Formats: sequence, structure tokens, C-alpha cells
Amino acid sequence: MEKVLRLCLVGPLFLVLGLLPLVMGGHNYGDALSKSILFFEAQRSGYLPSSQRIKWRGHSGLNDGKSVGVNLVGGYYDAGDNVKFGLPMAFTVTMMSWSVLEYGNQMASSGELGHAIDAIKWGTDYLIKAHPEPHVFYGEVGDGNTDHYCWQRPEDMTTSRQAYRIDPSNPGSDLAGETAAAMAAASMVFRRSNPGYANTLLSHAYQLFDFADKYRGKYDSSITVAQKYYRSVSGYADELLWGAAWLYKATNNQYYLNYLGKNGDALGGTGWAMTEFGWDVKYAGVQTLVAKFLMGGRAGQHASVFGKYQEKAEFFMCSCLGKGSRNRWNNLQFVTSASFLMTVYSDYLTSARKTLRCPSGNVQPSEMLAFAKSQVDYILGDNPRATSYMVGYGNNYPRQVHHRGSSIVSIKVNPSFVTCRGGYATWFSRKASDPNLLVGAIVGGPDAYDNFADERDNYEQTEPATYNNAPLLGLLARLHAGHSGYNQLLPGK
Repeated sequence: MEKVLRLCLVGPLFLVLGLLPLVMGGHNYGDALSKSILFFEAQRSGYLPSSQRIKWRGHSGLNDGKSVGVNLVGGYYDAGDNVKFGLPMAFTVTMMSWSVLEYGNQMASSGELGHAIDAIKWGTDYLIKAHPEPHVFYGEVGDGNTDHYCWQRPEDMTTSRQAYRIDPSNPGSDLAGETAAAMAAASMVFRRSNPGYANTLLSHAYQLFDFADKYRGKYDSSITVAQKYYRSVSGYADELLWGAAWLYKATNNQYYLNYLGKNGDALGGTGWAMTEFGWDVKYAGVQTLVAKFLMGGRAGQHASVFGKYQEKAEFFMCSCLGKGSRNRWNNLQFVTSASFLMTVYSDYLTSARKTLRCPSGNVQPSEMLAFAKSQVDYILGDNPRATSYMVGYGNNYPRQVHHRGSSIVSIKVNPSFVTCRGGYATWFSRKASDPNLLVGAIVGGPDAYDNFADERDNYEQTEPATYNNAPLLGLLARLHAGHSGYNQLLPGK
């Protein structure tokens, strides 16, 4: 991201549905799902495989990690820049995995499950490399300051590729905790198809959680170059609970259930009533998972504590239904993540034959799903501007995306080297459509008044990010399947 994403713990960051265009045809959620997964291929760093479908991209970042003697080739660029930021990358993997765990069956029926799993593995392969020792994790490659001075396609990068790490002397519990969550969640995705790989991911998850819990500290105090871009405003307590919740879900190990029970109050899981869920603040996600454990009869001796988690989960859901304010920057990341939580919680309630208890009265799970659907429909074009905020979906979508790779001619079309500042002069300042279509990218989106300026320098609104798309995979799969019921594909949850 071009600037730090501020954490505003006020008002649910949902889109207020205003006057809609007169023509409101149904959306092709299957097409949107296919495109939303394709976006991750455009964000790949490293050696691209022969199966690569986004053909305008080439290999990049092939010496990443060399300066520190660790192979850090691969992974994802987070947004429109060429930096690999560990915290949003791990959150992206967690949310893609959660999408597959909940709605893998629906993805399989539309032929997209394999692509979704490939997208997860591109992330986990890198996260494994970034964790070469139990208590060492490389949390960033490149830095935002030098990167933002340049406008180059990733294949031409001349910017710093310094690697930054956390270790016992320089801890990062939020980064290690989120990566433990990603590894644990992904291990369930691969449990049946690739059990050896699933076990590898679990062993990394165990070690990373131990690292996060034993050596406590905020990662951006250790990797200070991340502060301007992905500052950990919420601290690390939420990631400790988040990591524990995913490890319990993946292993049924009572240690992690007890961790959630004993630390719920001290780490804020039972105290923080949130209206936002995203790469920085995980409380609503933790509370949703713990509520599922409780409804599934898995709380054991911690039922009363887990009930407090559930009260906070339901506060989040009720707040979202009440609608509210919007963020100035990249609002859609909060819309997709909160809509995903709303959807899975509606399905959890349906399975438990319960309703959502809000101050204004009980809400049926079907109403929650309908609200989440309205948010997705808004993103896909049912809004006052009749604009799709997914690139390549529909007829009217952003053409000048704030993204280095898509805005500069493909190296395969014109291999002439693009210099650091020359990219700004020649490509960034062009008032024309991007030469490469960034298919499936969800951009930052409109402001609080439904205004949107499709301009490359308007990074608040036209920059995409992997964590905008990750929760959408599950949402679109669920909506594409229609109301045929909720069923999970993968065993062992």
C-alpha cells in the first residue's frame, strides 16, 4: 500500500446502499470467482510456473534473500508495489484457506478449487522458506520507501531487496502469530490431498505459535521499515488468540482450547467489541471461530468464557447490519472481510438452528446472508455509479489501476528496461488505460459518498491488494452455489 492503512475502531466499514441503477441484472458469481483467483497470479513473485495463466507477467525477485543466505524467492507482492510484506501476506493465506475450508465443495463444483489451492500453496511455499529456524522468521523483503521512489514492473526491479527478520532479540508476536494461523489453516486444506505437506505446515505452525507466545513484542518495533505501511496498531494479543484458535481447529489439541479459555480476558478476546476485521485486527475473526467451537459443543470447561467471545462476535454482526461509516482509504478490504464473517456466521447459526441476537431483535441467518450478498453485489456494480470495483468484471470497471505491473507495458511485449524514475515519467503519468488487464483485482473502492475517481495516482481508491480478494473467494463460491445449503468439503475440522 502507498500509505499506512489507519485502524479506525469506529463504525462498521460497510457500504451504505444508496440509490441503485434502474437496471439490476443478476451477477455471475462463478465468473467473478474465477477472476478473483486469477488476480493472485498477477501478484506472484519468483519463478513463474508453466501453468501461469496471467501471461503478461514474468519472473521477478530471483535473488530475494541472497544477501542473508536464505532462499526467499517466491510469495506475493501485497498490492500495487513490489514489496513482500509478511503480515498482510500471511493474513491473505489464512483467509484464502478459510474460504476453501468453508466453501471448498462449492468451489469444486465450479471448477475453481484447484486454482484456489494453488494460490494458497504459492503463499505457504514462501512462508516455509521465510521460517528457516523455529524462532526466526523473515517478515519483509524490500522496503516501501525505496520502492515507492520507483515505478518499475517487478521484472525490472532495481530497488533494495533487503530482507528483514524477527527473532528472540527482535520479536514480532503479531507476525509470528498470524503466520502460525496461516500455516494451521492451510494444513487443513492439504490434509487429504497432500498429507506430508500438511504435516510440514503444522510443524511450522506449532513453532511459530511458540515463538509468538514466548518472545512477545510488536513486529513493527523490530522491522521498523514496515511502520509507514503496515503498522500493527492493534498490537499482538489478537494474533496470539487467532493463532491458538486456528491451531485448535487444525489439531483438536486441548492445549490451544485451554489457551483460548485461560487468556480470553487477558488478551482481549472477551473484551474487545469490534466493528472491523482485517490484516491488522483479528478479534472479530477469533470471536467467530470460538463461537463455532461453542455452538459445536467443543468448549469443554470453558463454556462460560466462550459465551463471552460469542457475545462479542454477535456485537460485530449486529453492528455490520446496522451499517455505518466508511474508511477514507481502501474501504473495500473491510467490506469483503466483514461480509465473509457475516456469511460464515450465518451458516454456523443455520447448522446450530439458532438466530442472531441483536439489541433490535433476532435476525434470521438468511437475512445475514442476504446482507452479505448486497455488499458483494455493490462491489460488482449494483451501486449509484454502476461501476464494478473488480477489474475485468462487467463493462464499467477501473482502467487506470494503481499497480506497477499492470500500468507498464509487459516485458514480453517490450523488453526495453524501464528505469526507476522513467517509469513515473512514461507510464505512471499516462492518462490512458493500463496496457495489462489486472483481471479480478478488487481496488480500494469509493469514498463515503460513493465518489470514485479512476486515476492511477489516486491510490486510496484505485490500488488493489491481496487481502481485498482473499475473503471474497469464499463469499463468491457460497453465492455461486445459491441457496442449496451449506456443506463443508474437507474433513477433520
